[in-house]
Amino acid sequence: MRRLLRKADAEYPELLRALSGSPESLWVRGGLLPAAPAVAVVGSRRPTPYGRRMARVLAAGLARAGVVVVSGLARGIDAEAHEAALEAGGRTWAVLGSGLDKVYPAEHAALAARIAAEGGAVLSELSPDAPPLRSHFPARNRIVSGLSWAVVVVEGDVKSGSLITARWAADQGREVLAVPGPADSPLSAGPIELLRSGARPAADIEDILAILPGWARPGGVPDGEKILELLSPHALSLEELAEGTGWALPRVLAALAELEAQGAVSALPGQHYGIEQRSQS
Repeated sequence: MRRLLRKADAEYPELLRALSGSPESLWVRGGLLPAAPAVAVVGSRRPTPYGRRMARVLAAGLARAGVVVVSGLARGIDAEAHEAALEAGGRTWAVLGSGLDKVYPAEHAALAARIAAEGGAVLSELSPDAPPLRSHFPARNRIVSGLSWAVVVVEGDVKSGSLITARWAADQGREVLAVPGPADSPLSAGPIELLRSGARPAADIEDILAILPGWARPGGVPDGEKILELLSPHALSLEELAEGTGWALPRVLAALAELEAQGAVSALPGQHYGIEQRSQS
């Protein structure tokens, strides 16, 4: 069953809400809770066997690590990422460039239904009956990146829609990663361009997990421990946590999501967070 999720609603993704120009409302089928770090996996609609394999390996690894896999339900890399996340027992979110009642491409209607039924979500800022117009997709891409801590591009030429998503990600302060591919493949042109521009390489799942907050870093304090330190005296708002850690809001939110999943902290009214009582005993 679809429903309208407004920006003020608790289920509206905090990472997206914090962006200027984020949608005032989203039509959703499925669920966006519990919150968890999210990574977008996007790429060519006509990928090579190598691209399909890499999309599946990375999406499955992310799903097994508890990361939500975000993509756009398009043919090719998008569909491979969604399917691999589901097969790994994880959650995935599909952002449409059409209304929820006009799933595009039509052959992915069953995949969309499976995503919603298996703990994920299908969403769109467009009215349920909106058709898949060409002009809708660049705007859709800003939501794909806006929901995500990082965007991973798997194959695409320099005019690929996935590079539009990568540009949105860079503008939104997200991490951009690109999967290295054969230098003589036309579909490696997009990732090569991104790597030349400063994107991080994503050769395996560890390359992605290494840049996500909440995972322990050698020689450093895990993000969750820092958050718990700040929360030990009393509850704090997101802004206070960002100021106290010196981190960008996406990193704070991702660390909080992991702590919530562990039952260590709980969300309180007014976008505040506090330590669960049982963790103090």
